Amino acid sequence: MTSLLRLPVIQRIGSMFNLAHNNPPSDQRGVRPELTPSHRLRPIRVLMVHRDADTVDSCLEELKKGQFAVTAELALNLAQCAEYADTRSHDLIIAEYPGPNWKRARQLLDQKGAAIPLLFLTKTKDVSAAQLISDGACDLVEQEHLGQLPIAVRRILNERKLREELEETRSALRHSQSLYRALADNPTYGIYRCDAEGKLLDANLALIELLGFANKGELLFANQQSEIIPNLRKDSRFAGLIPETNRIGPVELEWKRKDGRTLKIRLSGRGVYDDHGNFAGHEIIVVDITEQRTIEEQLRHQASSDSLTGLANHRRLFEVLHAEICRSKRTEREFSLLLLDLDGLKKLNDQFGHLAGDRAICRLSQVVLDCSRSIDTAARQGGDELALVLPETGSAAATIVARRICDLVRKDAEEPALSVSVGVASYPNDAQTIGTLLYAADRALYEMKSKGQGARNLGQE
Repeated sequence: MTSLLRLPVIQRIGSMFNLAHNNPPSDQRGVRPELTPSHRLRPIRVLMVHRDADTVDSCLEELKKGQFAVTAELALNLAQCAEYADTRSHDLIIAEYPGPNWKRARQLLDQKGAAIPLLFLTKTKDVSAAQLISDGACDLVEQEHLGQLPIAVRRILNERKLREELEETRSALRHSQSLYRALADNPTYGIYRCDAEGKLLDANLALIELLGFANKGELLFANQQSEIIPNLRKDSRFAGLIPETNRIGPVELEWKRKDGRTLKIRLSGRGVYDDHGNFAGHEIIVVDITEQRTIEEQLRHQASSDSLTGLANHRRLFEVLHAEICRSKRTEREFSLLLLDLDGLKKLNDQFGHLAGDRAICRLSQVVLDCSRSIDTAARQGGDELALVLPETGSAAATIVARRICDLVRKDAEEPALSVSVGVASYPNDAQTIGTLLYAADRALYEMKSKGQGARNLGQE
């Protein structure tokens, strides 16, 4: 909706600003004396609602003097005002006062979500603050004192910016509170709070149930007696708290439930502060990772063990041999390797079936485990061949272990009867690398096997 009266005024507004910005007056040195540098001008979009073009021009001139870069539009009536507010973005409305139906206009603007600050220009001095507020205005400037207009505009815009920042802050706070409530009520994550001295103050339901207690009071009482939840200020594991932020973790610990069962948990948290900025304690998030760590351990075991016998697999055997060689170089103490071969496995498979052959390998594996220490590593080298790594063990002691294995295999009453050949090699006397160590043990094994009835031959050496 365009008024014929609007065009000349807009043209004059545009001409004035073209003159001000494109052809500024200059002194003899080419300096603009009446304006500060252009980067300091504050750009604003103003909707003028006024019937007097000269007053509009005077307002824009005062704003220019007040270091505003103004983009202005003119509305001659309330209908145009509502239309422009609906289709364009304005920082301020400057309107003639008194004017007809301003309450209705303000309602229309509010309904459309155009919460634009309103400043009145008036010729009369008999206007009360209550009347201004009821008509929706932020301020009023008398036309006789238009020099005060830039100050009023600047104050209105600053107040609007502060209100917007306050609303953003409140929105962020509401969002944070919502997230905190969702986290505190989450059945998966335990949360507790302690004071600056590390004393437990509060815990959510998830943590109470995780530790096996009926309610918060029972947990707080039990924690006073036996400190189920460690005191962050006394526990040496938390000595590395970042002093600037008092951040924690993530740290993995073992806790005890009320029933004595061990839990693996992961802690992470941050310091909290009072209204004066003083450190007031910690808020800690507790995650139960017991099942996760159990599954990971199972997967690691599966990746490093033989599926038939449960012994270490070929890959794990090489890792252990590498570690033992490194340790032997540091300590200058030898270790030994036994290679064991189940004699006649092919014949056993042909005569009794492959299930009996698998059972024979498992029987030999159990004998090897029975003859092993906790520091030893029994492994399936492949097929019918097993290995046993004996740390801190010389060739003579390793030969005794080999004889014991052979004796137990020979005494096994389960059918079919088994026979085993064993090769012994020691590091560093017999070999200097993993490959040569395996080769030396394998050569000793086949020397024994070539003699026949290996177990008895080993016992005769």
